[in-house]
Amino acid sequence: MYETMVYWETAPAGQAPVAQDFADMWQTADKIVYSTTLEMARSSRTRIERRFDPEAVRRMKAAAARDITVGGPDLAAQAIRAGLVDECHLLINPIVVGGGARALPSNVRLRLELLDQRRFGNGVVHLHYRVTT
Repeated sequence: MYETMVYWETAPAGQAPVAQDFADMWQTADKIVYSTTLEMARSSRTRIERRFDPEAVRRMKAAAARDITVGGPDLAAQAIRAGLVDECHLLINPIVVGGGARALPSNVRLRLELLDQRRFGNGVVHLHYRVTT
């Protein structure tokens, strides 16, 4: 996931405003990449951690002044299982490409409250849920 997202570190100027806004957010955000193989980060404000530590993330979350975003299906699954996720944003795309990683982890039960939904002209649907207890 990081190798895909690092594009935003040097995204070219002249993009659509929404893309430029995302590039600005990416570039100013502190990032942690959980990887057992990545030797060095290719973006600023980025550190590599070898393993996901739910307690460290819990402390980080408690001290954060802003929302924390989790990207990638494996990392998201670990965060969901650890009870660290407060909200989920799911983008449903109107295409089937076969197998791949699951959007949500197996053997986890969450109650979700729908906060928002948006349908785009290309058929993509954005669903925004809050995790409730």
